[in-house]
Amino acid sequence: MQYKNLRSIREDNDIKQKDVAKYLNVSQNTYSQYENGIISLTAEVLIKLAEYYNVSIDYLLNRTDNPKVNK
Repeated sequence: MQYKNLRSIREDNDIKQKDVAKYLNVSQNTYSQYENGIISLTAEVLIKLAEYYNVSIDYLLNRTDNPKVNK
């Protein structure tokens, strides 16, 4: 499964893959594989990414087009 919202939010914020990879403490290649759906996102990675971008996990998983976090 390709995570189109994950890639688009990164690009919309002019953030490079290597910067997100550093935040996640993984290689740039691993992060690229997350975006392309080659490696499945773990719960831990999803939580970190949602916090990093301040969006919902459902948005990152393409389950909604609304990036806002419901509190």
